Amino acid sequence: MPLARVYLPLTSADLAALADGEPLGPAPLDAHAVTPALGRPGLVTDEEELEHAAWVAATLEAVGLTEGGIRRRVVAAADVDASTVLHPTSPDVPSRVRLSAPVDRRRVVSFHVDEEPGASEPTDLLWYDVTELAQVRALVG
Repeated sequence: MPLARVYLPLTSADLAALADGEPLGPAPLDAHAVTPALGRPGLVTDEEELEHAAWVAATLEAVGLTEGGIRRRVVAAADVDASTVLHPTSPDVPSRVRLSAPVDRRRVVSFHVDEEPGASEPTDLLWYDVTELAQVRALVG
């Protein structure tokens, strides 16, 4: 089955659920991905640049999740069954998609976490392998 890369802004509760072996969800679940709307004429059409645009949109959305106990943005990249990705859900955010199924931990491929608490630029995020979930949780607090 074909896979689609999605980017999911996460909360500390999401990280705890993953650590406990639970999936991200429940469905429907909002995420960001390369969509036909991102490749409209006049916009970027290179696949890597489209992926980056979807990732940036997820990092910007993650800013809204940094209230309370989480002071660093966290975004997970996951490869999900393409049939679960519904395109797009918001004309104002062309990368926004809705997932029709929860995301199992085995589908998560990496985490992206703010280098410093309170950062707001996409370039401020560090990359962590999915096996480094404990380190990500420690950074987030």
